[in-house]
Amino acid sequence: MASGSRAQFSSKLGFIMAAAGSAVGLGNVWGFPTQAASNGGAVFLIVYLLMVVVLALPMLIAELTIGRHGQASPLRSIASIWPKRSKVPVGFGLLGLLTALMILSFYSIIAGWLAGYLVSPILDLIGLHTAANWLESFSLERNLVLALVFIGLTMKVVMSGVTDGIERWSSRLMPVLVGLFVVMIIYILTQDGAMDGLKMYLVPDMSHFSADLVVGAMGQAFFSLSLGVTVMMVYGSYLPKDINIPKTAAQVAAIDTGIAFGAGLLILPAMFVAQKHGVQIYDQAGHLLNSDTLVFTVLPAMFDTMGSVGVIVGILFFALMLIAALTSSISMLEVPVSCAIEELGHSRKKAVWWIGGVAIALAAAIVFNFGTLFGLVITISTVYLQPLLGLVWAICAGWVWHRAGLLEEIRQGNPEVANSLFWKVWPNYLRYVCPILMGLVFWVTI
Repeated sequence: MASGSRAQFSSKLGFIMAAAGSAVGLGNVWGFPTQAASNGGAVFLIVYLLMVVVLALPMLIAELTIGRHGQASPLRSIASIWPKRSKVPVGFGLLGLLTALMILSFYSIIAGWLAGYLVSPILDLIGLHTAANWLESFSLERNLVLALVFIGLTMKVVMSGVTDGIERWSSRLMPVLVGLFVVMIIYILTQDGAMDGLKMYLVPDMSHFSADLVVGAMGQAFFSLSLGVTVMMVYGSYLPKDINIPKTAAQVAAIDTGIAFGAGLLILPAMFVAQKHGVQIYDQAGHLLNSDTLVFTVLPAMFDTMGSVGVIVGILFFALMLIAALTSSISMLEVPVSCAIEELGHSRKKAVWWIGGVAIALAAAIVFNFGTLFGLVITISTVYLQPLLGLVWAICAGWVWHRAGLLEEIRQGNPEVANSLFWKVWPNYLRYVCPILMGLVFWVTI
């Protein structure tokens, strides 16, 4: 068990902002709208909301509970629920740390692009056209420099610790993120063509429903809450014992889902506004063009057609994207840092420096071998390892952890939970249904 000096979030609100910040990332503000646009809009939205409830939320509760029980790094938290000494939980825990680092490495490259698109129009306004063009042009130097800047910013926040770094900055950035969303949504919905996008997003067309859509929505719900990579175990380990985990997890999931919904409310109407301005968004067969690079192609093209207002809108949009990326990258770095502090006895500063250095080295390796490694690292970490680890944690909480121990941990923040409908349903649901759903996601991806 961890010592009494272990860091904790100073308040329930601070935890919710940090956990929601981790969950709210490019998967919400980029991945979800792109998937919705590619899969009929409203139908995907409905299935996604259902999957948040039936898969993501039960799994989130499990990871937070394991973390708070262990009050330690993921390696020790997983071992704390294992009945006998074994190298199995340590092995999967290390795999979780590796996955978090892999995600951080490619995430930093994408976030660097966002930073470039944020700063570029500002440089253009003050006459630095060459520098502005460099920031938006794909090159080895640009990719490397901006990735280093982003990882450096992430390291600075994590180095300040749980309360003064992660909690403080998440509590500042999340309200700004929500505020930017509201401003951008209001503006876009006043533009010509926006109602067509809104209709697609909110009025279901069941002809788009398919088994692939269901599995895609299931995976999106799982990935958007940072599940599988032990982030929520780490954040759970910083939770006081008197916090009601199921209730708090539901609040985190609600914020995350609300941001994803808002992203769709912004991006889909914006796509149709772009179409009204002459930007092609679908091919003749009705398939979304440039789905992987939507935010770097379609939307900037739309901003360019808006004149001086478009410059402001573009800056706000990429500021929103960058904040979402930063709140997630903070949590990805905290996972291996928390382990280095407890397992190796390193100070937080030392752990951040050397682990941040590893992340930089990984990002540099991807940049120098972009064509080979970029897509490969994304596929291995998010398509294969994340679902696999999610399946492992579901089995750990549902089958390995003794039911009495699980109840005792949940009960500490909710003394009456044993008599609740939640406790009558959730343990068996976690034991039987979640592994089947996670196994389905994993099976379909391979």
